Amino acid sequence: MRYPRIIAHRCGGDLAMENSIAGLVATKQLGCRAVEFDVMLTADGVPILMHDETLDRTTRCRGFVATHTLDQIRACDPRVPTLGEAVGESQRLGLWMNIELKPAAGHEEETGSVVGRWLARNWNGHGVISSFSEKSALAGRHELPTAAFALLCEALPPDWQARVERLNAVAVHLDAQQVDAAAAGQLSAAGIPWAAWTVNDAATAERLFGLGAAAIFTDRPDLFR
Repeated sequence: MRYPRIIAHRCGGDLAMENSIAGLVATKQLGCRAVEFDVMLTADGVPILMHDETLDRTTRCRGFVATHTLDQIRACDPRVPTLGEAVGESQRLGLWMNIELKPAAGHEEETGSVVGRWLARNWNGHGVISSFSEKSALAGRHELPTAAFALLCEALPPDWQARVERLNAVAVHLDAQQVDAAAAGQLSAAGIPWAAWTVNDAATAERLFGLGAAAIFTDRPDLFR
């Protein structure tokens, strides 16, 4: 897996509304070639771009994502995109995608299965899929046996090799603040590319690239043009 070095976090970081179509467009206009975004299911099982289990922080709506239908969410905030709209726009713009499965509590396997089936029919495969939920990631893998998946963790766990094997992952994504030379060395020795999140300053980026990072996720892609 060849990674773009700079990946715009949540569609575009600080360039536009989080997890939005506007962020995808702004990312492309900046010259950045890659984006990361989060996918959660609505009450009627539609995958939308959303990071939090509640709508309060990033939209004009209130309440839990899992208790609102797509129509209800769109009624109070039409800017919230579906997965289909985001993937379609990303493919039109030629953006590499990290699609992160972000299940609400109790919807881990359902999220992986629903999103995986949709991607199997509609995605061009230009990017990777990841999730902090192993259940969600493995359910997605079941639907997408040939797609690229990345193991997503905060720090490199002691059993990372077994987890990479279970998921058949091609890369590992880690919290930038928890990456040290030992973890980077283990991954490099195993020939596993790794990326780090969320990096918003040049000094941290330089440290991580010096350790061998394939990519960084950032809210400030404008700093790394």
